[in-house]
Amino acid sequence: MLFGVGDVLGAGIYGLIGKAAGEMGNAVWLGFLVSMLAAGLTGLSYASLGSRFPRAGGASYITLRAYRSPFLAYVVGFAVLASGVTSMATAARVFAGYLGAMIPVLPPLLIALGFSLFLAGLVFRGMKAALIANGFCTLIELGGLLLVIVVGIPYLGSVDYLDATTLANPSGDISIMLLLSGAVLTFYSFIGFEDMLNVAEEVKDPQRTLPRALLLALVLASLVYLTIALVAVSVLSPIALADSQQPLVDVVGAAAPWFPLAAFSLIALFAVANTALLNYIMASRLLYGMACQRLVPRVLSKIHAGYRTPHVAILAVWVVFVMLIVSGDIATLARATSALLLSCFTVVNIALVIVKRQDSGKGEHFDVPAIIPVLGAGVCIAMLSQARWPELLTAGLVLAGIAGLYFVVRPSAEAIETME
Repeated sequence: MLFGVGDVLGAGIYGLIGKAAGEMGNAVWLGFLVSMLAAGLTGLSYASLGSRFPRAGGASYITLRAYRSPFLAYVVGFAVLASGVTSMATAARVFAGYLGAMIPVLPPLLIALGFSLFLAGLVFRGMKAALIANGFCTLIELGGLLLVIVVGIPYLGSVDYLDATTLANPSGDISIMLLLSGAVLTFYSFIGFEDMLNVAEEVKDPQRTLPRALLLALVLASLVYLTIALVAVSVLSPIALADSQQPLVDVVGAAAPWFPLAAFSLIALFAVANTALLNYIMASRLLYGMACQRLVPRVLSKIHAGYRTPHVAILAVWVVFVMLIVSGDIATLARATSALLLSCFTVVNIALVIVKRQDSGKGEHFDVPAIIPVLGAGVCIAMLSQARWPELLTAGLVLAGIAGLYFVVRPSAEAIETME
């Protein structure tokens, strides 16, 4: 559950709340509510599938199992992988920016590269070491968000929470289009629960533990997000939040001027580090799982004799991680992350419908009615319809590149028969 909470809360809410308030005004909490419903429906599908198939390949394995298409599994797996590594590189640069401001003598690029090496070493050591660090960072970042809530509680009720007035929406009307558009933006904050699927092989009794942990993580993160959204617009105006580079720091500064803001910046640093760590775990396990399915070179499935970790996959992810950090041109790709994952979530939701029809009914696993994945896919498609063209174009180019890579690598057609 700590893994899921740490991944979902992540660094997104620390900067995203301002942009969301600038788009939806005091009604920003409705955007988080719609995102919560979308994430909840898809989360139920993931919980059911994770209970059925606790495999490191995650969405890639499930796609292969349901659609019997190595090509589609390859595209879905690498789309999730691309979103994770991009998030890692973005987090590394944000981390370098925060720490560079605190220690100006250190070059940001050097900090980011050192940060990448530290994460690689931690993930290489094994899941226990990584999750001890994750638990520590999660409690700190959750504590930071709870601090925002506590100091902002006295301000609750001071504004009209159904007033959506912004510069772009001067009438303040709340429309379906506004809700979906805001949800596309706020949905990025909920991304992370899907990563839990990729560590299922390392969970004790995953048929029972994984669904409970995943759903508890989503519920806890949702409650925190909704409360943060209400508190933020109660303390500062949507315009002030939208103009801020560190909106939650400014909320704490306005509501609790006695609290040292440098300490809250340090909390944000832990949140950013946690996001990168958990994405690294996900990416390395996903690549390992795809290698076990023979969708990528088999060498990536090798396990270290001492630490029992997929060290070759960890190294491969680190190489791409460093390339993205050094290139610096990752902003556009990062904006397409939501569009990529919404596309993958649609495929996975439909996969559950297919799996339920194929299911013999044997075995113990967490199950949901067929209407849940159908609604989950529908909500994801509705949110995708409100994504902007630059994001869709970038996501499309990434998918086209992955498809091209498939025909270059030409993974074995025996993957379907050997996926067990």
